[in-house]
Amino acid sequence: MGWKYNAGLLLIATVVLIWVTSAEVTQTIFKAYRHPFVLTYLGVSLMVMYLPLAVAKDLIYAYIKRHVRKKISDIPVELASLKESVIPASPSKANNGVSSKVTGIMQQHAIHIEHAIGYCSESEATKSKLSKKPVALSARDLAKNSFCIAPLWFMNEYLSNAALAYTSVASTTILSSTSSLFTLFFGAFLGQDSLSISKIVAVFVSITGVIMTTLGTTWAADEPEASPAEVTEHSITGDILGLLSAVSYGLFTVLLKKFAGKEEGGVDVQKVFGYIGLFTLVSLWWLVWPLTALKLEPAFSIPTSLKIDEVLIANGFVGSFLSDYFWALSVVWTTPLIATLGMSLTIPLAMVADILIHGRHFSAIYLLGSVQVFVGFLIANLSEYLMKRFGL
Repeated sequence: MGWKYNAGLLLIATVVLIWVTSAEVTQTIFKAYRHPFVLTYLGVSLMVMYLPLAVAKDLIYAYIKRHVRKKISDIPVELASLKESVIPASPSKANNGVSSKVTGIMQQHAIHIEHAIGYCSESEATKSKLSKKPVALSARDLAKNSFCIAPLWFMNEYLSNAALAYTSVASTTILSSTSSLFTLFFGAFLGQDSLSISKIVAVFVSITGVIMTTLGTTWAADEPEASPAEVTEHSITGDILGLLSAVSYGLFTVLLKKFAGKEEGGVDVQKVFGYIGLFTLVSLWWLVWPLTALKLEPAFSIPTSLKIDEVLIANGFVGSFLSDYFWALSVVWTTPLIATLGMSLTIPLAMVADILIHGRHFSAIYLLGSVQVFVGFLIANLSEYLMKRFGL
């Protein structure tokens, strides 16, 4: 496996840790300010900051490229002037031997430099020929593709945050982990991934673990008392939102790989998420009113506490701005299925967080299901490794 694949696995582990921490912080925010839309809109809009970062990176890269090309073009001129200064036009008999040695050395250097210049020219020609196969997207096409998938990403983020308002972190992550099933089928349907026995087994094992954790019971001492009807309605709403989040997540993952996963085309993931942030900031602010009419959101209000403002911004920056970019890179550097199954690792981590923070208890079947989700992730990774290692 290449370094990018291994780095992608490391990014998956980092994102899992950030997401669970952010989910716990989100539930804490909801106790004082229960507005999933505001949290989502702020977090996704912050990604617009990737655009100036990407522009600055392009300018630095262009400057370095021009500087290197100028150095290469100056080599023949410097070589000619050096040859004239070292070798006299009419060498005397006394220094004829020294001059011949210097001439030989200079000729050898000239040959090496000519080979280097020729190689650079051939590389440029080869690059231009190869560029006919995977052509990098223009800025306009990249923006257009990013704007197309922006609503899908906003929907995924909102549904995930809204589910946290109705259920625990562990339960939300369980339902979100069913996205591996949707990722597999969306990927096969859109031609971004191929079906294999190992992948189907990995998804089956992971989904079975999710079902086991759903059937298991969990309880905590700090939960407020409520009637059975209220608990059932609360749970059903959270389950529906979590499941819809899994569907949108699976589709977005595959589309992201389709638009930005062609490494030969050199698509900049920073720009993709920067355009998503710009689209959200400019075009999706009005959604607060229909969501309020559907009673998914309370009446809009601005936080009255400075502490809540600070936590909202910090959580949006870490939980969305950084983690979403790391996650996107993990999708591009590995595969959509591996990245999605990797996110299933939030289940055991969220379970541990609920135990330590809320004193939550879990039944044996819940614990066994969490272990099985992890086993599904291992199967998918080991199968990818063995197939690449032995050329299967």
